[in-house]
Amino acid sequence: MRAVVQRVKESKVLVEGEVVASIGMGLNVLLGVGVGDTLKDVEKLLDKIVNLRIFEDSSGKFNLSLMDVKGSALVVSQFTLYANLKKGRRPSFEEAERPERAKELYYLFIDRLSELVPTQCGVFGAMMEVHIVNWGPVTIVLDSREL
Repeated sequence: MRAVVQRVKESKVLVEGEVVASIGMGLNVLLGVGVGDTLKDVEKLLDKIVNLRIFEDSSGKFNLSLMDVKGSALVVSQFTLYANLKKGRRPSFEEAERPERAKELYYLFIDRLSELVPTQCGVFGAMMEVHIVNWGPVTIVLDSREL
């Protein structure tokens, strides 16, 4: 699994012009599921994300996690994180998991995350507008196979 994690002041997702999810301070997580990903990948990525120390303490140091600051998370499916451009200029998505399995792992990730922090999500497979007020900016790229 791959994730682009952004520390945000606020974030929201619109589908067909309607807000379907919205958070204040916390993390926006763009989540991609790769071929062969399993529950183990969900757990590794989840643990890393909720414990990332990318929020500042009173000294201005990155010492606090999402759980420490009692922030929220907004998770958006993003199969394009598995774009492969080794041949030509048109991306191939062969490394992205098939939609049925990807959807299962995506919602499992959200269910597990929501047990730890307030969590909202986009609509799997929908054309979405994602509005992000990146705070810092702070953006971290994670891959469960490298953790």
